Amino acid sequence: MSETATFKSGFVAVVGRPNAGKSTLVNALVASKVSIVTPVPQTTRNRILGILHRPDAQVIFMDTPGVHKPLSRLNEQMMNYVRQALADRDLAVLIVDATEKFGRGDEFVIDLLNEYSPRAILALNKVDRVHKPDLLPLMDRYSKLYGFEEIFPISALRGEGLAEMLAAIVQRLPEGPPYFPADEYTDQPERFLASEIIREKVIRHTKHEMPYVTAVLIDGFEEEALITRLHATIVVEKDSQKPIVIGAGGARLKEIGTEARLELEKLLPPRVYLELHVKVQPHWRNNTAVIAELDYRGGSGSPE
Repeated sequence: MSETATFKSGFVAVVGRPNAGKSTLVNALVASKVSIVTPVPQTTRNRILGILHRPDAQVIFMDTPGVHKPLSRLNEQMMNYVRQALADRDLAVLIVDATEKFGRGDEFVIDLLNEYSPRAILALNKVDRVHKPDLLPLMDRYSKLYGFEEIFPISALRGEGLAEMLAAIVQRLPEGPPYFPADEYTDQPERFLASEIIREKVIRHTKHEMPYVTAVLIDGFEEEALITRLHATIVVEKDSQKPIVIGAGGARLKEIGTEARLELEKLLPPRVYLELHVKVQPHWRNNTAVIAELDYRGGSGSPE
């Protein structure tokens, strides 16, 4: 960067309905896995930062839970994260699943945007699965509902259209110094990243039977020179759900643990010892104490 060039930095709130592709987009833009991705809605439960470093800019993407009407205290907290992101942003990106029909949920997202009135870009995702002429009515509809500064057809999974959209994002950020050191790609502590990796494996193995009702609590995290020892509890709501996670003879829990350990060793090399337990906590999604533990920005010291 030349002496006369300006450096830009800012926060970009990535919002949208559940399963629109927010986490996939943030991971792709940051080129690191900062958010877990699963086939089920409402996987992201926090406001997660993904930090992109460029010679000319630092872009802090805020991955947020899918916009939905809250039915539990956990859902209320998730929607609070969305609102915080929209309040703190320099720019917003609304990501829409272009394969889905426009519905009441989309109106709810637009209402939320109008409440905060951010400068915003619209990203029509999964366009690799849509006939191009079908995009025009969708673009026209959204253009009439909100004053988007630009609209980008993209495929977050395949990386299509991301370079053009990123250039538009950087162009709209304010001038200013970086907020984070150059070696940081997220603000999440390792404990939280570990718990999310475990939860991702739980969801992928149980998505057909119980996609939304698990939490992961890190009970012990000990880092030594040659090994990191992790003790974690998988929380479920009902007695009938515990054997689903454990599986016949403990086979499913073993698979979950093995897959999680192999990925954790990329995060916490060279070796990880992982011990998993399953605990029944009735109605944990409405339990204030449990929900507080899941907030890694809170003071509990034991995030999900």
